[in-house]
Amino acid sequence: MNVAAVTPRGRREEIDFGAVFEILDHLCGGGVHGVVLFAAAGEYPAREAQERSRLVYLAVKRSRVPVLVGVGSASLDASLALAREARDAGAAALLVPPPFFFRYEQDDLREFYTQFAARVGAGTPLLLSNTPQFTSGIATRTALELLETGLYAGIEEGGDDLEVFACLKTASAALGFTLLTGNDRVLTRARFGQGAGERSSQPACGAISEAGCALPELLMALDRAMDAADLEAVARLDALLQEFLGWVEQFPRPLLLKVATGLRGLKTGPISVPLAAAKQKRLEEFREWFGAWLPGMKRIAAHV
Repeated sequence: MNVAAVTPRGRREEIDFGAVFEILDHLCGGGVHGVVLFAAAGEYPAREAQERSRLVYLAVKRSRVPVLVGVGSASLDASLALAREARDAGAAALLVPPPFFFRYEQDDLREFYTQFAARVGAGTPLLLSNTPQFTSGIATRTALELLETGLYAGIEEGGDDLEVFACLKTASAALGFTLLTGNDRVLTRARFGQGAGERSSQPACGAISEAGCALPELLMALDRAMDAADLEAVARLDALLQEFLGWVEQFPRPLLLKVATGLRGLKTGPISVPLAAAKQKRLEEFREWFGAWLPGMKRIAAHV
C-alpha cells in the first residue's frame, strides 16, 4: 500500500519542507509501504520545478520507505527534467501522467510516452499514471500498447471502471507489469473483487491511496485484511473508507485530504482556494464529524 502525500505550503505559497518531513515520518511510522510525492493529491501543477526537485532529493534521504515521484507537467521537456532530477535523487519509481490542462488524443499520448521513455534514460522504473479526473485519460488500448513495449514497468489506474481494471489485471498476469489502483473509491473492489464477500483469494495488485495520507491506520489495516482474506474485516474497513470519501467528494480536491491530515496534528498550511460560505459551514461540520469518528476508526483498525 503506497500513500500519496499532500504538499504543505507556507504563507508565501512556498513548499513547507519541515511540514513535509513530519508527514513523511507520520506515514513511515504508520507502516505504509511507499510514499508518493507530487501525485494529484500533492497539487503538482501549483509547484515550481526547482522546489519539486529539491523536495524529492531531501525526501528520499528522509524517508524510511521507497519514494515514488510524480513527474507531471504541461510539457514533455519539463516532465523529462523533473524525471531526471528524481532519478538522480534516488526515487524508487517515476509516475508519468499525461500533460496537464489541455486535452490530447490517444495518438498524441502514444507519441508523448514513446518519446519520454526514449529520452529519459535508464535507471528508474517508469509507471504510466492514468488520472482521467485531472488530465487526458489514457485509453486501455493505448496503455496496453505502451506496456507491451516493455518501456514502462507498470501503470497506476486511477479511473473507476472496474471492467477496465479487470482487463489490465489479465494483461498484467500475462505480461508481468505492475498494476496499481489509484482510486480510493474503488480500491477494495479493484483489488479484491466486485464485492468484499465475492472472493477469498489475495489481492492481485497494489495501490496508491490519497486517503491514506490522512488515515494511514485505516488503509494499512485494510491492506492487511485483504492479504489475510479476512472478508469480514475487509467489509468493515471498506465501509469506513467509503464514509470518509463521502465527505472528501463534497469539496474541491484535495482540500479535505489536507484538512483531515491537519486534524491529525500535522501542518498542511492554508487551503489553496477560498470556499463559499455554505462550503465553509460544511467544512466546520466535517471537522466536528471527523473528531468524533477518528477514535472509533483507530480502534477498529488496531484490531486487524
